[in-house]
Amino acid sequence: MLNIFARASVSRVTDPVGTWLLRRGVTPNAVTLVGTAGTVLAALWFIPRGQLLAGTLVITFFVLFDLLDGAVARASGAGTRFGAVLDASCDRIADGALLAAITWFCLSATNDRVGGAAALIALVGAQVISYVKARAEATGLSADGGLVERAERMILALVGTGLTGLGVPYALDVALWVLAVLAVVTVAQRLLAVHRAAKEQTQ
Repeated sequence: MLNIFARASVSRVTDPVGTWLLRRGVTPNAVTLVGTAGTVLAALWFIPRGQLLAGTLVITFFVLFDLLDGAVARASGAGTRFGAVLDASCDRIADGALLAAITWFCLSATNDRVGGAAALIALVGAQVISYVKARAEATGLSADGGLVERAERMILALVGTGLTGLGVPYALDVALWVLAVLAVVTVAQRLLAVHRAAKEQTQ
């Protein structure tokens, strides 16, 4: 949802950076891989150890690379089909690593089974949301939109870890349950969108 409203504003900031990186020989795929590797390593190192504020800050820095790979691709004139697949795959890896690390923290470090359950629901929901879209597009249907796309999922998760790192009680549990519920709703929204698109094709 944020992708629709924020894309133009974000592009005004990231496109000059993308042009600068391209002129220095940086490729979109390199930006994607660095951002994903940084996100995964930071999530698995900081979050399970309970260093939530440090983890949030480092992960947020690397998540911003997801904005820059598109800017570099636009600066080069066009992205490649491989680049699109790589970007989508790396997004799933980064999402999975963050939510898995949060699950690990809840179940191991704090013995918070309720938060851990919410994190697991959010983890599975995030993967299914993306899968529905990919599977629909592969069959020529549309499944865009929904309440929590990747940007919203990352924001909710990182706000929860960041506030908890600052000492705000129950912030992570609240963020995880909001994310879990909205992820389930978004799966339903996308399946309904596929159903409508399939129905329109048969009419």
